[in-house]
Amino acid sequence: MSAATALIADDEPLLRERLVSHLSRLWPQLLVVAQARNGREAVELFERLQPQVAFLDVHMPGMNGIEAARCFSGRAELVFVTAFEDYAVEAFREGAIDYIVKPIEEERLADTVRRLRHRMQQTSPALRPELDAALSRVLAQMHERGPVTPRWLRWIRASVGSTVHLIPVEQVAYLKSATKYTLVVWEGGEALIRKTIRELADELDPEHFVQIHRSTIVNLGQVVRFSHGPGDAGEVHLKGRSERLAVSRNFVHLFHHM
Repeated sequence: MSAATALIADDEPLLRERLVSHLSRLWPQLLVVAQARNGREAVELFERLQPQVAFLDVHMPGMNGIEAARCFSGRAELVFVTAFEDYAVEAFREGAIDYIVKPIEEERLADTVRRLRHRMQQTSPALRPELDAALSRVLAQMHERGPVTPRWLRWIRASVGSTVHLIPVEQVAYLKSATKYTLVVWEGGEALIRKTIRELADELDPEHFVQIHRSTIVNLGQVVRFSHGPGDAGEVHLKGRSERLAVSRNFVHLFHHM
């Protein structure tokens, strides 16, 4: 198949870079000719460069990805990128439109690439009238639901030397206060971020992350055992880690079931 061209629109630079990296491995012949920070910029770049494929974040400031797609539907293959797996998924499952969920998994993206390449060999988007109808249904669902924003933090941005990491919160083992910073300990190592424990406690899903000490938040999915300590305190043991985290008496009740 001859080289194809693509546009990527996402307001998060690191997520754009990650998608470009995945695509370079899965579809070497694909040339990403433009990257946009919002829907309006995506429309401007599309009109100028006329890419064959558009990867569009659903939720961007100003014009969202679906509204942007209406401006060039029928002229490109569309893939929506969303942090909400259950959001308008039924409409996305129409054969004319594809979607991928953040954080992007390469195996799932590989399926999308296979479908895109197959569709591009069969027919052009302009010859598929169901595209406009599917987009209309998605827009109607969005209008009914109103604006949607993530309720809980999904990634933590952290600097390690000159490298910036975007850490999925499910990979975090625990977070510990360190003066003006917070130490993030995750599967890939450790990093300091400029957020307080109090701020993070409000942003993390309480079903998965709990404060066990005034200076520590732990991922419950990483806890394998709780041990009672002196007095009314205790400590937790984590998967594959030697360190034990102190649990102050104010939080011991969280582990009564263990």
